[in-house]
Amino acid sequence: MSDDLKYPGFKSSELISGLGAAFSKYSDAEKQAQIKKTNGIFELRVSNEAKEEAIWTIDMKKSGTVYKGAAKPKADVAIILSDDTLVELSEGKLNGQKAFMTGKLKTKGNMMLATKLDAVLKGAKAKL
Repeated sequence: MSDDLKYPGFKSSELISGLGAAFSKYSDAEKQAQIKKTNGIFELRVSNEAKEEAIWTIDMKKSGTVYKGAAKPKADVAIILSDDTLVELSEGKLNGQKAFMTGKLKTKGNMMLATKLDAVLKGAKAKL
């Protein structure tokens, strides 16, 4: 697990560092397949109960990596949600569509791309 992906006070830090670890286990062929399937850059803007914000970027367009901070180049979609919501999504307790419909998740940019985040999380989880 990659500690440099963690923000203190965020439960989803574990998930994101796990995602980083999973991505590093992909072979080049697997990574290319994921990039081809997803073809997008996600910027996750996550807020915790203390109203602090953590920003992570999942690049599934060029590098097949996850990193701390805003997307460079610009994200195709920004996903704005709470720490708890991200954890529930990753555990499969909540699906993205329901989170969006109930206002727990907001998007800016390519909304259709946001629907592929579930698959990215599931794919990475299978790798761990």
